[in-house]
Amino acid sequence: MKCYCLNNFSSPLQEKDIDLPVPHTNQVLLKVKASGICHSDIHLCNGYYDIGMGKKFELKDRGIELPLVLGHEIVGNVVAKGEDVKDIEIGGNYIVYPWIGCGICENCKESCENYCLSPQYLGINKPGGFAEYILVPHYKYLVNIKNMDPAMIAQYACAGLTTYSAINKIEKNIYKKKPVVIFGAGGLGLMAVSILKALGGYGSIVITNDLNKKQAALEAGALAVFDYNDEHLVKKLLDHNSNHKYHAVIDLVGNSNTTKASFDILEKSGALIIVGMFGGLSNWPLAFIPMKALKIIGSYVGNLSEFNELMKLVIDQKLEPVQIKKYDFDKLNEALSDLRSGKVVGRAVIINNI
Repeated sequence: MKCYCLNNFSSPLQEKDIDLPVPHTNQVLLKVKASGICHSDIHLCNGYYDIGMGKKFELKDRGIELPLVLGHEIVGNVVAKGEDVKDIEIGGNYIVYPWIGCGICENCKESCENYCLSPQYLGINKPGGFAEYILVPHYKYLVNIKNMDPAMIAQYACAGLTTYSAINKIEKNIYKKKPVVIFGAGGLGLMAVSILKALGGYGSIVITNDLNKKQAALEAGALAVFDYNDEHLVKKLLDHNSNHKYHAVIDLVGNSNTTKASFDILEKSGALIIVGMFGGLSNWPLAFIPMKALKIIGSYVGNLSEFNELMKLVIDQKLEPVQIKKYDFDKLNEALSDLRSGKVVGRAVIINNI
């Protein structure tokens, strides 16, 4: 089968022919119909995360081994299955939960595979969706999307799940009664606006530095959008809230400036949910964290239970879809370049028509 492989960090993906996997026991083989592209794929291609002070966290030290087929937002058509697979239809369309764990560590036993100590994530630790076919290790990781558009649905495996799980870390009585501030208006930001609406949230206030994304956020239902580069951003945010601070911020950017602004606008006992990993160092006065009784929470994708909850919202058509930009399978490197340079509004999705 054909795939696109990351052979070296900081290099374009290379087309490659590899053996077609054969499913056994609980495994399922899907022909990939659509595969979303995420900023995590950019980090993987770069081979590091910026941890500030000129230092890098090298992904090779995190157990990422090359060559690797990337792609973790995957929708496909079942073409074969192992002998123990139940309730999975040959020819059916399914979205894949990619955040698969080892199954034996304490986090996996607590149904939090996304926090696994020895992860087997598809497209990160194991071959992913930038290929004609993908082998899923167990049928429990599949959700039937029936006749829904694979390109529109793929984004829920990461962008949707990540923001759904971040919102879950805010108390319902808070997000239903008070606005949530969201830093970032890319695919995740627009998804967060949509999910908050679907969950009956009060609404979201979005921060972005891109006029095109500003319009997209307003169209998605944001209460207001502010300019990330405005030197008076904190004051304007407080003025917008009748000079009151906010109780919840979701930071989908995660750099020194966004975390500082988040800290400055949070009220006592407020919550900062950090999702983005653009990097750098925080500069919070440490004494203020206990003084303000702040909750600073890191959020990494979501567990299988949250994925099933989210997909029920999607299948019941309670979510407004986020704008996507489609690319042909052989335009993967172009799509990665466009995402890296900020040219994509919403989500970039690879369509496999081979």
